[in-house]
Amino acid sequence: MNTRYESAKEIFAAYGVDTDAAIAKLKNIPVSLHCWQGDDVIGFDNEGGLTGGIQTTGNYPGKATTPEQLLADMDKVISLCPGAKKLNVHACYAIFEEGEWVDRDKLEPKHFKKWVEFAKERNMGIDFNPTFFSHPMQKDGLTLSHPDADVRKFWIEHGKACIRIATYFAEETGVPCVMNIWTGDGFKDVPADRMGPRMRYKESIEEILSEPFDFAKVKPCVESKVFGIGVESYTAGSAEFTLSMAAMHKDKCLPLMDNGHYHPTEVVSDKIPALLCFFPEIALHITRGVRWDSDHVLLLDDETKEMAKEIVRCDALDRVYMALDYFDASINRISAWTVGFRSWQKALLTALCTPNAMLKKLQDESNFTELMVMQEDMKMLPFEDVWAKYCEECGVPANHAWFAEVKKYEEEVLSKR
Repeated sequence: MNTRYESAKEIFAAYGVDTDAAIAKLKNIPVSLHCWQGDDVIGFDNEGGLTGGIQTTGNYPGKATTPEQLLADMDKVISLCPGAKKLNVHACYAIFEEGEWVDRDKLEPKHFKKWVEFAKERNMGIDFNPTFFSHPMQKDGLTLSHPDADVRKFWIEHGKACIRIATYFAEETGVPCVMNIWTGDGFKDVPADRMGPRMRYKESIEEILSEPFDFAKVKPCVESKVFGIGVESYTAGSAEFTLSMAAMHKDKCLPLMDNGHYHPTEVVSDKIPALLCFFPEIALHITRGVRWDSDHVLLLDDETKEMAKEIVRCDALDRVYMALDYFDASINRISAWTVGFRSWQKALLTALCTPNAMLKKLQDESNFTELMVMQEDMKMLPFEDVWAKYCEECGVPANHAWFAEVKKYEEEVLSKR
């Protein structure tokens, strides 16, 4: 192993790349691991199904149904993945003691105490998401944009409660909490009024952001989506709406891009450097879009690699908050989590092992022929050996050997649920 790595290190060095430095840097770049892959986005605060423009397909056995099971499953994933991690929690994953249940507009920090204990034991921060779906107060497919003021008030109070909980997370862990506002508000067919719902949505978000918080600790975001199941013709939170919202409230709000939430021919890799020209910080939900769906397990495909390259090329690893966001119930959920997290780690390491300064110089000097040659050359460098070294230093398997642990966990734990 060391012989192969030393050989690869020399090859990369010939291009001006220090692989030791790349490995050391990646170890300290946190990526949020989303809790909702483990139970198909159901949560713990109600017994209803998944509603609100979201759908999980498949019924693979072993789904987590209790907080204890979900935390144990996440612990297994953490043990199989290299790199620094944060937790990403939705509000519907509040953990209530007996007789403690409250509705979402009344949630308190104490309802997330077990998440904090779990994170602190593992030296992890926590990101957070208000849950604007799978609830009776989501009326007619609408929440913050609903024409009924009482409906909007319920969800505004939920958003404010989540800011207080996000503050609790940040203060307890010592790590800033990214709090993402996303709703599936929209219409199945062509609406008669597009502006009205968006004005109500705008005012509702502004009311949520009026809740006092320290922007150094809590990072509220607004996330767009082009459509959802049952809201195919119109969404209130379109890309133009959320980007404008963030731009007009830069002192208290960030834009969040989910690379599965755009038209099929759009790519977020191109949008990352565009936003970084104007925003000190941005947030990113990393997924894999397939045709009309946005939440397939992340793989090391071209767009995944391009997104990572743009973050590194722009020297923005400390300006982009990165979080995974997908949910697949058709395969082993532990494996889905692990494949996705490791794929993003591979993408980041590949980007860190790319001679970006040299390639940029070729572009700036209009040496486009040589640039193409060198970009193609990069694809054949012995990245596998650098990845193996990184995993070795992080104490996890480099190749598919980790899957044996998943199969053992399935046999001993998941199959008995």
